[in-house]
Amino acid sequence: MNSGWKLFLANKGAVAGAVMLIIIALAGLFGEMLYPVSAMDIVAAPLEAPSLALPMGADYLGRDVLAGILHGAGTTLIISLAATLTTVILGLFLIGAVAGFFGGRIDNILMRLTEFFQVLPPILLAMVLVAVFGAKIWNVILVIGLVSWPPLARLTRAEFLKLKEREFIRAEYSIGSSNLNIMFRVLLPNASPPLIVATALTVGTAILFESGLSFLGLSDPDVASWGYMIGSSRDYIFDAWWSVIYPGAAIFLTVLSLSLLGDGLNDALNPKLRQR
Repeated sequence: MNSGWKLFLANKGAVAGAVMLIIIALAGLFGEMLYPVSAMDIVAAPLEAPSLALPMGADYLGRDVLAGILHGAGTTLIISLAATLTTVILGLFLIGAVAGFFGGRIDNILMRLTEFFQVLPPILLAMVLVAVFGAKIWNVILVIGLVSWPPLARLTRAEFLKLKEREFIRAEYSIGSSNLNIMFRVLLPNASPPLIVATALTVGTAILFESGLSFLGLSDPDVASWGYMIGSSRDYIFDAWWSVIYPGAAIFLTVLSLSLLGDGLNDALNPKLRQR
């Protein structure tokens, strides 16, 4: 663990990503307390330029862009984390782990299901599902999870297939351990390094999915989010660049910080690197 922590700290990009992510999370948690302006209230003239009173200007309706960024941070992070949890439950626990552990007919059925979802264009499938079930936050979370789980399922299956023939697994069988105990108390911890990295990167993918759906108007219009801010102001980008550039920069920095963090976790959890 100490060697892994040292490898993580030695990766300056990963440290920078972790710091950025902490700042963004704090903005989402405490931004409304530090900047008590509603993201939905009209507080200025439409398309008012940035100033001391409005550090990031106003959008086409006169809403405070900075308030939208701070409120949107919480919305975007909550949706992406909840969607990632859905992805982990489906892809890791229900599909990948079961397919990799049991193999045979169960593996074939689950992998055909995975391939079916993989050949469907994820963003188009997400658009159709949101249009059918509605654009409420919980629907968006479930939809993102439903279209994001196949890569994690295939990775989990591959790790379980690689590990289940090892001697320590046979030893577990010899002492009478149950299948569930072997799957989730023995195999899963040993397979966790690449799965943790993949999960961290899945959060970034979920943010991009949520932003894309919001940009297209397939999100709750009563809740501020970065993608919604960009989508609603895209016609005014040449007149009021700040209403699009700032939320776009927030998305970029958040996804970049997650990517850097995933790279650092890969270094820290990679046993080959720890042995050097």
